[in-house]
This record gives sequence, C-alpha cells and structure tokens, in this order.
Amino acid sequence: MNSQPVHGLPFLPGNTYRDPTKTAYHRSQTLTYKNGYSRPLLPTVGIGGDPIHVNQLSQADLDELANKRPTLTYGQAKQAPPSSFVPAHVAFDKKVLKFEAYFQETVPISQDERCRVRKVSLYYYLEDDSMSVVEPAVENSGIPQGTFIKRQRHPKNDFGDHYHWKDLNVAINVTLYGRTFRLVSCDRLTQDFLESQGIELNSPEEIPTDAFTSLRREPDRTFTTSSDFDKLKQFLTMDKKVLRFFALWDDSDSMFGDARSVIIHYYLVDDTVEIREVHERNDGRDPFPVLMKRQRLPKSLKNLNDTFPRTVLEVSDQEVTEWYSPRDFAVGAHVSILGRTFFLYDCDGYTKEFYRQKLGVSDFKAVDVKKKAEEEVAKEIPPYNGFGLLEDSLQNCLSLVPKPPKKDVIKMLENDHKVLRYALALESMNPEDKGRRFILSYYLSDDTISIFEPQIRNFGIIGGKFLEKSRVPKPGSSIDSPSYYGPADFAIGGVVEVFKHRFVITDADEYVLKYMKAHADIYPSGVIISLEKHLHPEAETPTFQS
Repeated sequence: MNSQPVHGLPFLPGNTYRDPTKTAYHRSQTLTYKNGYSRPLLPTVGIGGDPIHVNQLSQADLDELANKRPTLTYGQAKQAPPSSFVPAHVAFDKKVLKFEAYFQETVPISQDERCRVRKVSLYYYLEDDSMSVVEPAVENSGIPQGTFIKRQRHPKNDFGDHYHWKDLNVAINVTLYGRTFRLVSCDRLTQDFLESQGIELNSPEEIPTDAFTSLRREPDRTFTTSSDFDKLKQFLTMDKKVLRFFALWDDSDSMFGDARSVIIHYYLVDDTVEIREVHERNDGRDPFPVLMKRQRLPKSLKNLNDTFPRTVLEVSDQEVTEWYSPRDFAVGAHVSILGRTFFLYDCDGYTKEFYRQKLGVSDFKAVDVKKKAEEEVAKEIPPYNGFGLLEDSLQNCLSLVPKPPKKDVIKMLENDHKVLRYALALESMNPEDKGRRFILSYYLSDDTISIFEPQIRNFGIIGGKFLEKSRVPKPGSSIDSPSYYGPADFAIGGVVEVFKHRFVITDADEYVLKYMKAHADIYPSGVIISLEKHLHPEAETPTFQS
C-alpha cells in the first residue's frame, strides 16, 4: 500500500491518502557509468514518476550538513567531530615518487675528457619524506655503482628545513651534500600525483652526453699488420690453441724408477711447453700434476765457455740459437727435454688436424704402450674342515670380513612355523645305544634339521638336545656342489647319516603325510607311499605319478 501526504498538511494520521489509479511504482536510476567509472546520479522524479517536493542539495551542501551536529537548544550549531585520523605511514605506504636525474663529475687527469655525466634515479618516499639516490649499473664502466645516497631526510637550507615533495619538479636542480643533481623527467605515477596536488610540471629535458660516452659508442679501431712474425697477430690468432701429446717417460734405469705417463702441452700463443704427469690410482706418488711448469724450451745453445755459471744464471735469448717448435714433436719419436727423454705415442684430434693443415703430416699411427695384464692366479678353495655350516666356511675364503649367506626371505615367510617331525632309532654297535629314541624336526622355512632325544627314566643316558638347527649334508657331497637332506629323503625305514651317526626313520607325524600329499608334484611317490602304509595300514595303497 502506498500512502502520500497531502501537500501543506502535517504528516499525521488521517492526512494521507492512496491514489487508486496509480499503477507505476518504479524508482529512478541513481547510478551511471562514464569512461568505465561509476558515479552517483541524483534522481529528478520520485517513485512512479511523481514529482520530488524536497530541495535538491549538492554534494557540497550534503558534506556541510554532515559536519553539523544536531542540537535541540537555541544558539549556534556545534561542529561535528573530525573524521578518524589516518597516519602518513598508512596513507602513503609504498608510494614513491621517482625522478630521472644526472650530475657532472670532474675528471682532472685525462686527455680525453674534462667532465663525465653520470645518470641517477632519485626516489622520494611519501610515508616519511625521505629520499635516496641510486645509480644504475653500466657494463664495463669501471665505477662502483648502485646506491649513491642512502635513504634519509635531506636538508634544503641552512635553517634545518628538509626537502618536501612540494619542492620537487622537473627541470630543477636539487643539491644533496654539496652535489647538484639536475631533475630531467619523472614517471607517470609521479606526474599524476603532483598534478593532483596542483603542481604544474615543467617540460622534461634530455640528459647531455659527455666525450667519454661518445667515444665508447664508436667502433673499435682495427690494425692490419702484414708481418708474419708479429707477436700480436700470433696472440690474436693462436690464443687458447694448444697441441697435446701423450708421452711416456721411462725412468726404469734409475733407482726406484719406472715408466710414467705424462701429457705434453705445446701452447701456440707463445711457443711454450708444459708437462703434466698422469697419476694412476694407488700409484704411491704425491698428487703433484705439474712435472715441468710452462716455459720456452731451448733446443740448441751457443758454444759457451766452461766458466759460464749455468747453475746461477738463467739462459737468456742471446745464448739460444734455436727454440723448440711444433716441427720437433711427432708421434712415435723421442724428445729430449731438460735431460729427460720422452716417447710420444699419441696425440689428440686437434693436434692431428693442425699438423695436416699447417705441416702436411698425415702419419699419426698410435703406439701401444700399455702394460701387459698380469695373469690372475686362480683362487683355490681349501677343503671343508667340518666346523660350522658349509656356506659360512666358504665366506671366510671369499672375503676378509665374512658376510652372512643370503637367505630366501619369501620361502621363510611362506613356510614359517611349518615343521615336519620324524621318529628315529640310533643304529649303533654299542649295546648301550639300543633302545634310544630320537625326534627329528625338519624346518621348511630354512631347510634345517634339529634332533632331540627325549628323557627316559632310569635309562642311564641323559637326554636333551642332540643336534642344533643346522643343514645336514648327505654323505659324499662336495664343496662345489653340496647336497643336503630334505623331506624327499625321509622315507619310513630309510637311513639318515648325521655327522658319522646313522639313524633309522621309524615313524612320522600325520601332518607330514598331509603336507606331502598337498605337494605331491615335488616329492617322490615312494616316500608318500611308505608314509601312507605306515600311518594307515588298513587303507588301500594309493598310486602316485612320480
């Protein structure tokens, strides 16, 4: 229901009425967009197109009314309390003004330049009115660059006043610690901020160039020398080009001497030679790779007097008539260097290509200087002494620290707690051993056997453990191919020889028969039939296929 007050009457009950002919109740649009930004729009008509009788107030009037505190007494209206205070470190956090600038540095001792222009970036932090100057790094400038002036507040006069963002503009000079910086431009954010605060920016300027920067932009000068003996040409063309020969120094004639493998490097850039020793593992020598340091080697000297102090003075260029060159090195030849003879037996691929192109040499057949491999002595395993298991005794022969034999873990997990038990009678010539009975337990998890003798009262022999868990080899088995007792060998009436003691199998558990029937494909039928006849003599004898 829509009720409208009558114009001129107070808004009291009974002074309002509803228009029954009114059907439109839509509101005017109060939000519009311009250039992608939303802005409020004051309505011109009321609900359903009715005229608005209240005064239309501007935004300034609304702001003024918002600052007025309502009062019920006469007199001047009181001002509303100010809005909440926002500190500068919150309002201007991460807001930085950036200016591009430069300064001139005098170069006192130079024939090419008098002053040098150095580019910097000046940063003004609005949160605490501090400034910093950073010089961008220039490649190969030779000047330590980076942070030029640390972030701090800078005084602008002798009265202690500090620089403010109102004092900054484009095309002005800023003096910091006696050095004058010329501001030439700023970024877009700085420009928008200063213009929003009513500061009119000057026209940007260009950074001038100095003589040294212009000289660096010019291409390098080139020189052409036709001489074949030019050292600069040799350095530029032969730099990092090295001839490598694999040689052998045979020092077997001296005491404790032997043949040593070395590598001879010939540096084409300055015709120097270096010898490096190749160390082998466990050769017993100190790990000093350089046998002879890099130097020029004289090949022939002048006829010097006997009084020439060779041990005191070094040989100079005046005493040398010829130096070693690449022509003096060849694969398959001997080279005498400082009193030692080296046999060159091979070289690398670059050395071969260099000799083909420069000297026309194509014979690079490598010489085999490898030592003949010594014949290995066959290891003989000593005979088994009977102590311990056969596998444990074998490990003592294979390594200094014996390792335990590997076990079949899958078999141990599948056959855990599975034991086959048999009754045994000792076969002996001694009359005292007659009547002794034993129990043989076969453990399927690790194929071991244990024998226990039950205690018989007033028998005269103390019973107990006769054999601990161990694998029992069959008579005649060898160390190379040992053969151990298994369930296939335990038939009723069969004989088991355990370390020189003979036992006769007289009985077995019912579980033994069930287990062998379940695995009839791996056990002989004769063993199963003997167990069946002994345990179930009244049953019909079954037939199995072996």
